[in-house]
Amino acid sequence: MMSDALLAYLHFATIFGLASLLAVELSMLVQPGTGQQLRRFRTLDGFYGMFAVLVLASGIARVVWGAKGSDFYLSNPVFHAKVGLFVLVGLLSIYPTIQFLKWSRAASGDTGYAPASAIKGRVRALILLQLALLAAMPLLAAVMARGIGIG
Repeated sequence: MMSDALLAYLHFATIFGLASLLAVELSMLVQPGTGQQLRRFRTLDGFYGMFAVLVLASGIARVVWGAKGSDFYLSNPVFHAKVGLFVLVGLLSIYPTIQFLKWSRAASGDTGYAPASAIKGRVRALILLQLALLAAMPLLAAVMARGIGIG
C-alpha cells in the first residue's frame, strides 16, 4: 500500500510541476521580452519536456506496479481517454517549443529581437489550451478511480 501511495504522490507531483511550468511560460508571454527572457523560454521548455517524461514514467509505474494492476487501467476506456488527452497536450506543445527555440536563437544574435505579436498570441493560445486539457485530466482520473466506464 505504501508503495502505491508513493507512486501516486510522484505522479501527482510531476503533473503539478508540468502545469506550473506551463503557467510560468504563459505569464512570461505577457511581458515584452528581452533577449535574456526569450532565451529563458528555451530553458523552461526543456524542464517542461523533462516533466512530461516524468509524468509519463510515473504513470507507467502506477499502471505496472500500482495496487489496481494493469488490467484495471488497460481495460478502462476512461484511462485511454486520459492518455489520449496527454498525447494531445504533447502534440500541442510542439509549436510553442519550436517558437521558443527560434526566439532564443534570434535573441542570441540580436539583443533587440522581439517575436511577432501574432506568433506570441498563437503560442499563448496553445499554452492555454494545454492547461485546459491538463485541468480536465483529474476529472477523468476521479471517474476512472471509481470504476466508471468499465462495462
